Amino acid sequence: MKKTQVDFRTKCIHAGNGIDKETGAIRRPLTMANSYRLPEDASAMNWSDPDQLVYTRNTSANQIYLQEKLAALEGGEDCVVLGTGVSALAGVFFTFLDSQSHVICSNVSYIAVYRLLQEYFPDKYGVETTLVDTANLEEIKQALRPNTRLIHIETPGNPTTRVSDIAAIAGIAKAAGALLSVDSTFASPYLQQPLALGADLVIHSLTKYINGHGDAMGGAVIGRKELINRIKRQAMVNLGGVISPFNAWLIMRGVVTLPLRMEQHSRTAQTVAEFLAGHRAVDFVSYPGLSSHPQHGIAKKQMSLFSGVMAFGLKADAAIHNRFINSLELIVPAVSIGHDESLIVYVGPDDERNHFYPPEFRNGHLRFSIGLEAAADIIADLEQAFVKCGLSS
Repeated sequence: MKKTQVDFRTKCIHAGNGIDKETGAIRRPLTMANSYRLPEDASAMNWSDPDQLVYTRNTSANQIYLQEKLAALEGGEDCVVLGTGVSALAGVFFTFLDSQSHVICSNVSYIAVYRLLQEYFPDKYGVETTLVDTANLEEIKQALRPNTRLIHIETPGNPTTRVSDIAAIAGIAKAAGALLSVDSTFASPYLQQPLALGADLVIHSLTKYINGHGDAMGGAVIGRKELINRIKRQAMVNLGGVISPFNAWLIMRGVVTLPLRMEQHSRTAQTVAEFLAGHRAVDFVSYPGLSSHPQHGIAKKQMSLFSGVMAFGLKADAAIHNRFINSLELIVPAVSIGHDESLIVYVGPDDERNHFYPPEFRNGHLRFSIGLEAAADIIADLEQAFVKCGLSS
């Protein structure tokens, strides 16, 4: 039985794993080595080969195991794992964009993407970027140019949870001769499969749901072998963005429980989102699982569940928003998503991208990552914070 032809849950356990030949251990060991034994005749070697164990800046044993697992989970031919999610994003942009390139990108996205495509790549390399609402297919079509090389989307998007139609955008990209890259971090491979919907590359911050324990950083890009090989050679070997063996080992361990965690994150988030949507002190809730979400229909079409991230705003000013999150006792005010504990962060109206947000977001909002706690306990913590702020229902 091939490990790539079994159920997703089984792949999470067995893909990339094997029996250690030296000890007989049934789990891949952690190999903390910078260098590996060269062959007897190394004269004809490619010293920058990203698939041969020579030097850990090129690749490591633990990295190879993790790449095999992630490629299997996303249904891709190959995978490259890098040190962080931002390394993965920058690796895609560095590899496929040049001074003659134009890129179309979601106008609300992770702040590092905004920096890379609005500032660094235009200033340093002359890359042209058009930011659009990628939930609006007409905006994408109108932004196309003869030199458009890449369309990059986040879905669900950070922090608004905007959902973009991957299959439809893949058709637009293909007709234009452009690549489509999808940051699917908020969904994880368990809830959404961009490659099956026509994307060329899928990107994950492994730091988030795939690791799931808030204790390791990493990033990954999965897709066709010829595309991934280019990223490995340019952005990994020669820019040094490689992941550490220990982080690769930790993330490999975390993946095993991904399906169980994503189901609980999603179920609990749905319950919490419905609670917040019915609270008199809440101005809005943006969660793809709610029928009120503008792209709920698309989310139902391309996601199996709706993940654990939502955004909401209070009928209050910035001071009360900050007082609210500092009144929480169980939920932790901290950045990141996908941890076992629930995390919340206030994004104020002074955010430089504020004009790109939907109108309800522009007075400030809370990004809320639902953890693995019981839904009743999360709701009780929200309730007591509302009471402390004089916002009880």
